Amino acid sequence: MFAQRSIVLLAGVLAVLGLATARPSSGARVEATHVVRAGDTLWTIAESRYGGDPRAGVWRISERNGLAGGTLVPGTVLYLPP
Repeated sequence: MFAQRSIVLLAGVLAVLGLATARPSSGARVEATHVVRAGDTLWTIAESRYGGDPRAGVWRISERNGLAGGTLVPGTVLYLPP
């Protein structure tokens, strides 16, 4: 009986410690940034940053940065979501 209580108590302590221990998560990644240069477009930035169809990358960059149009101003810092 005492051994069973000890095991249950130990399991509970280990569970609490496991939940309290800091662990990296996929949501903790640092966002990349891109400083717009003359001639940059959302399309070319998306092509260089993301694989596959650039349209999805254009949408992600536009949404993350609150862009209404496709015109970029050199010197603007864009956040590039993972």
